[in-house]
Amino acid sequence: MRTYLLILATLFPLFLFAQTPTETINQFMDNWHNAAATADEDVFFGSMTEDGVYLGTDKTEKWTRDEMAEWANEYFQKESAWSFTATERDVYFSEDGKTAWLNEKLDTWMGVCKGTAVLVLKPEGWKIALYDLSVTIDNDKIDKFLELIKED
Repeated sequence: MRTYLLILATLFPLFLFAQTPTETINQFMDNWHNAAATADEDVFFGSMTEDGVYLGTDKTEKWTRDEMAEWANEYFQKESAWSFTATERDVYFSEDGKTAWLNEKLDTWMGVCKGTAVLVLKPEGWKIALYDLSVTIDNDKIDKFLELIKED
């Protein structure tokens, strides 16, 4: 009986602190953003699939994980590559639980941005297969924006 109680006492706290799938994704994404904020390129790029794609805010920015790592190398040599903090996030899962997608609102140096991601569950854990970062523009400012980007 003592052995049973000892096992129960040891395992019970694990159930109390077990994360839901949504909490796991939220922690994963927060860690990914923190890796950029602390210039931890191993965690940042290691959180993406080998064939992962990152779509940046510039119309020319479509990188594979490795292309982005090469481009961002100079930023990751600093104390912080960039700092994005999620202020809102919605997470969704496929029926089999092996694919997740999300949208998030981010506080960034560019103002409020939005991120969209597709994640896949690999044997070693969740990985980002696609991340799409976009700058937001208030509707009442869109005409000024269009004027600003008008090609000569």
